[in-house]
Amino acid sequence: PTSDLFLHTFFKQKSMENVHQAAEEDDLYSGYNDFNPAFYSEFENDVGFQQAVRTTYGRRPPIGGKFPGTAIGARPLFSSSGSRMPLASSMGRPVTGAVQDGLARPMSAVKAAGYSSTLTRGSAFDPLGRSRGPAPPLEDTPEEKLKLLEKKINTLIEESCMAQSTGNLQLALDKAKEAHREERALVKQREQSGSADHINLDLTYSVQLNLANQYEKNEMHPEALSSYKAIVKNKMFSNAGRLKVNMGNIYYKQKNYHKAIKFYRMALDQISNAHKDMRSKIKHSIAVVFIAMGQYSDAITSLEDIMSETPNITAGFNLILCYHAAGDREKMKKAFQKLISVPLGISDEDKYIPPNDDTSSKMVIEAIKNDKLSQMERDLKARAEKYITTAAKLICPAMDASFASEFDWCVDMVKNSQYVQLANDLEFHKAMTCLRQKDHNQAKEILKTFEKKDSKMKSAAATNLSFIYFQEKDFDQADKYADLAMSADHYNPAALTNKGNTVFVKQDYEKAAEFYKEALRNDSLCTESLHNLVLQIDVIEWLGVHYIESQFFEKATQYFERATLIQPTQVKWQLMEASCYRKSGNYQKALETYKEIHRKFPENVDCLCFLVRLSTDMGLKEVQEYATKLKKAEKMKEIREQKVKSGQGSTAGGRREGSGGSADSNHSSGSSRGERLSAKMRSLTVSNEPYEADSQKELDASYMDPLGPQIERPKTGAKKRVDDDDDFGDEELGDDLLPE
Repeated sequence: PTSDLFLHTFFKQKSMENVHQAAEEDDLYSGYNDFNPAFYSEFENDVGFQQAVRTTYGRRPPIGGKFPGTAIGARPLFSSSGSRMPLASSMGRPVTGAVQDGLARPMSAVKAAGYSSTLTRGSAFDPLGRSRGPAPPLEDTPEEKLKLLEKKINTLIEESCMAQSTGNLQLALDKAKEAHREERALVKQREQSGSADHINLDLTYSVQLNLANQYEKNEMHPEALSSYKAIVKNKMFSNAGRLKVNMGNIYYKQKNYHKAIKFYRMALDQISNAHKDMRSKIKHSIAVVFIAMGQYSDAITSLEDIMSETPNITAGFNLILCYHAAGDREKMKKAFQKLISVPLGISDEDKYIPPNDDTSSKMVIEAIKNDKLSQMERDLKARAEKYITTAAKLICPAMDASFASEFDWCVDMVKNSQYVQLANDLEFHKAMTCLRQKDHNQAKEILKTFEKKDSKMKSAAATNLSFIYFQEKDFDQADKYADLAMSADHYNPAALTNKGNTVFVKQDYEKAAEFYKEALRNDSLCTESLHNLVLQIDVIEWLGVHYIESQFFEKATQYFERATLIQPTQVKWQLMEASCYRKSGNYQKALETYKEIHRKFPENVDCLCFLVRLSTDMGLKEVQEYATKLKKAEKMKEIREQKVKSGQGSTAGGRREGSGGSADSNHSSGSSRGERLSAKMRSLTVSNEPYEADSQKELDASYMDPLGPQIERPKTGAKKRVDDDDDFGDEELGDDLLPE
């Protein structure tokens, strides 16, 4: 307004009257007092401005009046003497520093926290306003409440997914249901508040999809199908048609193959060609359903389409299986070539080699070497190698006449592919196939080519060569290749087992046991070493006697055969083996065994006795020959017994006068276990009654378990049914039954 402008100019003029003027060159405020009177004429000629002045001036608040809520300070007036005079502002605020009505004002023009113009002098200082009490609580707006509910629903979805990942399917389903209820309540509140346009469709889709997925995981297939259908039918959800793949999976689990194919094809129609990987997976699912239905030709069509557009190892392997089921060998070869040419997309292993000796770089490489991505790469590579090896075995069946040539073709194809390391595995499999076909020469020829390979393959080949030579009873070569296998890989349990076997046949049982134990230390599941470790002679003897008592003569035969291998010079094991054949009714096998014993031990009286009896019962013409040999053997036996008795009588006095007592004691303690077990075996066959006699005898109470009391043994009755034919004389069952 004009009055304010005038006052401002007046103040300036009055203040300058008391100011000493500086020199012309030092006037810092030159031109400050210049005023253009044209400004007044402009306002005077402005009708609107003058009308405003006339209508508002009379309603201005009086000078010195209070006008709350303003922060404009009063302008001081300067008198001619230089003193300041408080002057009210145009808004009527009290002048700064003035005292009105006995109230003190702050000396600042800006109102600070805790100060008030109404406070009296000496009042309490309260800058934080604690005397006014706590602030009233903030109330959320309706929109903020809806946002909080959306956040809660998202949290429930996350908790449901986490529960599913940990295998707690029931909790995952409960969380999904709760999220669905909360989402329905949210939509209803949106509609009631008139903000239906702000409904979060992404949240609705996530809730319904998670609920359907949890129904499927809990095998609640009807509920899952109903939920998927609700999503698919909702036109507001874009790309919901892809969920028909999930519906097809459910129908496949229900073995409703026709509906599964229908929904797979419906999903395929709704996916554009730009999504090649998705279309490839759906086509593969269709092929799998056709395979389950036995429609291999339709499956082949789908798989061939996949291999021509987006080849992968799983589809390639399934295509070979379909060709194999259709019996098309040539197409199997073509599919095999496509299979080995599929790129895996796995980076080179050199990335795990540190470029320098930097410790931090090594730590990073060690960390990424075993991360999730590296594990996925290793799994993919292992699966590809498994598929290729299995496909090669299908192409080259073992019984086929062209087995060798077909296998060589597969090996050549693999050598020229990215799976060159599998060529050695295929060659090794070829050698094993030859071994199963009893073609030892071909197997040995192939295995010997691995002597210059890496240590792992070299050890495996040498182990199998040792096994082959051991079966051929070429124990020197078996021992040689066992040593070679151990030198290539000393922790190979199979090599240690074979080495133990070569030592075992040399009757160095303690050393053999050490090799078996070492093999078990390297691999606790090495059943071969565990089995061989229990072959000390006393264990075999106990098991043989046990099975004879239990009337399982075939089982007993196996253990006496092993005892024969351990102690081939002990005739008693071979006699017990022949006795088991006779007790089981296999008289022809018993006769052949007795003849073999007679060939090795021509003066054995017990063997000749049973040869005479069996030949007589079977009406053989060799009866007279064996009877003559028996008489001669009995005479020789009597002569030996007389010499032994005469020798014992001449030395009895010397033993009594010297240290004979301790010798007898040592002999008794060293052979007590053998005597007790010998008595046990003698009690099984002691008379000359017919072969199937039913006489029963009590078990010898002095029998002691050769394995000791710490192992629980199968318990048998106190009575037993035995064959009372004596298989051997008492003099053959002395202290040498168990090794000294």
